[in-house]
Amino acid sequence: MTITAQTQTDCPDPSVIAAQNDAFRKLACLGVPPEQPIQGRMHVTRSLMEAGDGFMAEAVKATGMFDTFEPENDPEGWHDFGAVEVRGETVFWKLDLYEADSDFRYGAETPGNPATTMRVLTIMLARDW
Repeated sequence: MTITAQTQTDCPDPSVIAAQNDAFRKLACLGVPPEQPIQGRMHVTRSLMEAGDGFMAEAVKATGMFDTFEPENDPEGWHDFGAVEVRGETVFWKLDLYEADSDFRYGAETPGNPATTMRVLTIMLARDW
């Protein structure tokens, strides 16, 4: 059996995925249209929906505006997770990438290709984690 090392060209470019993830978050949360089509969905947890008094809208907006990525909170450089503070409450958001036609069963084989990748943005209260 021969095992070969994955070549550099097989690895997705983190800066491409980060740019696409940022563009999708801005589309989903702020309504800012991306330069190229990006497929995806946004989900919020029930507790976030039930928080009332505009809290969910503030959490969604804060998620879209998040841009504080550092090696500690973004080790792969994909811009796929963040935490924001809304009214003293920590809100987490997470982007997962799936094969576009897999019914969310399989991770994206080519995450840098927006034509074959479906993004799912989940926003939740940290206490739901």
